[in-house]
Amino acid sequence: MAHRLRPVGIDFVETAPVRLVFAREVAALPDAVFSALAEDVAGWSEWFSAVRSARPTGDGAGREVRLLGGTRFEETVLVAKSPETYAYRVDVTNAPGIRALVEEWRLAPAGGGTRVQWTFAADGAAPFRGVLRVARPGLGRAFRDAVTALDRWLAR
Repeated sequence: MAHRLRPVGIDFVETAPVRLVFAREVAALPDAVFSALAEDVAGWSEWFSAVRSARPTGDGAGREVRLLGGTRFEETVLVAKSPETYAYRVDVTNAPGIRALVEEWRLAPAGGGTRVQWTFAADGAAPFRGVLRVARPGLGRAFRDAVTALDRWLAR
Protein backbone atom coordinates (compact mmCIF):
# COMPACT_ATOMS: atom_id res chain seq x y z
CA MET A 1 0.00 0.00 0.00
CA ALA A 2 1.43 3.36 -1.05
CA HIS A 3 1.86 6.14 1.47
CA ARG A 4 2.84 9.80 1.23
CA LEU A 5 6.14 10.86 2.76
CA ARG A 6 6.95 14.11 4.54
CA PRO A 7 7.87 16.79 1.99
CA VAL A 8 11.43 17.87 2.71
CA GLY A 9 13.80 20.16 0.81
CA ILE A 10 17.35 19.75 -0.40
CA ASP A 11 18.67 20.80 3.03
CA PHE A 12 17.46 17.40 4.29
CA VAL A 13 20.57 15.89 2.65
CA GLU A 14 22.60 17.49 5.46
CA THR A 15 20.17 17.06 8.36
CA ALA A 16 18.59 13.63 7.86
CA PRO A 17 18.78 11.20 10.79
CA VAL A 18 20.35 8.63 8.45
CA ARG A 19 22.85 9.76 5.81
CA LEU A 20 24.67 7.22 3.71
CA VAL A 21 27.33 8.74 1.44
CA PHE A 22 29.22 6.83 -1.24
CA ALA A 23 31.68 8.05 -3.88
CA ARG A 24 33.49 6.64 -6.88
CA GLU A 25 35.48 8.00 -9.80
CA VAL A 26 34.55 7.14 -13.38
CA ALA A 27 36.15 7.87 -16.76
CA ALA A 28 33.08 9.62 -18.21
CA LEU A 29 32.97 13.41 -18.12
CA PRO A 30 30.59 15.25 -15.75
CA ASP A 31 28.33 16.45 -18.59
CA ALA A 32 27.79 12.88 -19.80
CA VAL A 33 27.15 11.55 -16.29
CA PHE A 34 24.72 14.37 -15.53
CA SER A 35 22.86 13.77 -18.78
CA ALA A 36 22.45 10.07 -17.95
CA LEU A 37 21.18 10.88 -14.47
CA ALA A 38 18.89 13.82 -15.18
CA GLU A 39 18.00 13.81 -18.86
CA ASP A 40 17.81 10.10 -19.70
CA VAL A 41 15.70 8.94 -16.75
CA ALA A 42 14.32 5.99 -18.74
CA GLY A 43 17.90 4.81 -19.29
CA TRP A 44 18.46 4.13 -15.57
CA SER A 45 17.25 0.54 -15.99
CA GLU A 46 20.10 -0.01 -18.49
CA TRP A 47 22.85 0.59 -15.93
CA PHE A 48 21.33 0.45 -12.42
CA SER A 49 20.44 -3.22 -11.92
CA ALA A 50 18.00 -2.52 -9.05
CA VAL A 51 15.88 -0.27 -11.31
CA ARG A 52 13.24 -2.16 -13.28
CA SER A 53 11.84 0.98 -14.90
CA ALA A 54 12.06 4.75 -14.58
CA ARG A 55 10.28 7.51 -16.40
CA PRO A 56 10.09 11.27 -16.10
CA THR A 57 6.80 12.84 -15.03
CA GLY A 58 5.50 16.39 -15.04
CA ASP A 59 7.67 17.52 -17.97
CA GLY A 60 10.77 16.40 -16.07
CA ALA A 61 9.79 17.88 -12.70
CA GLY A 62 9.28 14.39 -11.29
CA ARG A 63 10.06 10.73 -11.77
CA GLU A 64 8.31 7.42 -11.34
CA VAL A 65 10.67 4.58 -10.45
CA ARG A 66 10.03 0.87 -10.00
CA LEU A 67 12.65 -1.35 -8.42
CA LEU A 68 13.14 -5.08 -8.72
CA GLY A 69 11.09 -6.69 -5.99
CA GLY A 70 8.15 -4.32 -6.47
CA THR A 71 9.12 -1.17 -4.59
CA ARG A 72 7.71 1.95 -6.26
CA PHE A 73 8.58 5.62 -5.87
CA GLU A 74 6.91 8.81 -7.05
CA GLU A 75 9.53 11.54 -6.83
CA THR A 76 9.99 15.30 -7.21
CA VAL A 77 13.22 16.63 -8.68
CA LEU A 78 14.66 19.14 -6.20
CA VAL A 79 17.85 20.15 -8.01
CA ALA A 80 18.96 19.67 -11.60
CA LYS A 81 22.04 21.87 -11.89
CA SER A 82 24.13 20.71 -14.81
CA PRO A 83 26.71 19.26 -14.56
CA GLU A 84 27.12 19.25 -10.79
CA THR A 85 24.01 18.23 -8.86
CA TYR A 86 20.94 16.09 -9.41
CA ALA A 87 18.66 15.47 -6.42
CA TYR A 88 15.14 14.21 -5.89
CA ARG A 89 12.72 13.61 -3.04
CA VAL A 90 10.47 10.59 -2.71
CA ASP A 91 6.88 11.75 -2.29
CA VAL A 92 4.98 8.45 -2.41
CA THR A 93 6.21 4.88 -1.94
CA ASN A 94 4.95 1.43 -1.09
CA ALA A 95 8.07 0.73 1.01
CA PRO A 96 7.14 0.53 4.72
CA GLY A 97 8.61 2.61 7.51
CA ILE A 98 9.92 5.55 5.47
CA ARG A 99 8.94 9.07 6.55
CA ALA A 100 11.26 11.15 4.30
CA LEU A 101 13.85 10.32 1.64
CA VAL A 102 16.10 12.45 -0.57
CA GLU A 103 18.82 11.20 -2.89
CA GLU A 104 21.51 13.56 -4.12
CA TRP A 105 24.08 12.91 -6.85
CA ARG A 106 27.03 15.33 -6.84
CA LEU A 107 29.45 15.35 -9.75
CA ALA A 108 32.90 16.92 -9.84
CA PRO A 109 35.75 16.76 -12.36
CA ALA A 110 38.39 14.24 -11.30
CA GLY A 111 41.45 13.72 -13.46
CA GLY A 112 40.03 13.11 -16.93
CA GLY A 113 36.68 11.89 -15.59
CA THR A 114 34.16 12.46 -12.82
CA ARG A 115 33.92 11.91 -9.08
CA VAL A 116 30.36 10.73 -8.45
CA GLN A 117 29.01 11.10 -4.91
CA TRP A 118 25.63 9.68 -3.94
CA THR A 119 23.96 10.69 -0.68
CA PHE A 120 20.99 8.68 0.54
CA ALA A 121 19.30 10.78 3.21
CA ALA A 122 16.38 9.24 5.07
CA ASP A 123 14.12 9.33 8.08
CA GLY A 124 11.68 6.72 9.21
CA ALA A 125 10.53 4.49 11.99
CA ALA A 126 13.30 3.11 14.23
CA PRO A 127 13.25 -0.34 12.55
CA PHE A 128 13.65 1.30 9.12
CA ARG A 129 16.59 3.42 10.31
CA GLY A 130 18.20 0.31 11.78
CA VAL A 131 17.75 -1.66 8.58
CA LEU A 132 19.37 1.15 6.58
CA ARG A 133 22.41 1.18 8.83
CA VAL A 134 22.78 -2.60 8.50
CA ALA A 135 22.16 -2.38 4.73
CA ARG A 136 24.92 0.22 4.25
CA PRO A 137 27.46 -2.24 2.77
CA GLY A 138 24.88 -3.59 0.32
CA LEU A 139 23.82 -0.11 -0.73
CA GLY A 140 27.48 0.77 -1.20
CA ARG A 141 27.97 -2.24 -3.47
CA ALA A 142 24.81 -1.37 -5.40
CA PHE A 143 26.13 2.17 -5.90
CA ARG A 144 29.59 1.00 -7.00
CA ASP A 145 28.12 -1.56 -9.39
CA ALA A 146 25.66 0.97 -10.82
CA VAL A 147 28.26 3.70 -11.35
CA THR A 148 30.68 1.21 -12.92
CA ALA A 149 27.91 0.00 -15.24
CA LEU A 150 26.98 3.62 -16.02
CA ASP A 151 30.59 4.35 -16.99
CA ARG A 152 30.62 1.33 -19.34
CA TRP A 153 27.20 2.29 -20.73
CA LEU A 154 28.39 5.84 -21.47
CA ALA A 155 31.54 4.53 -23.18
CA ARG A 156 29.56 2.46 -25.68
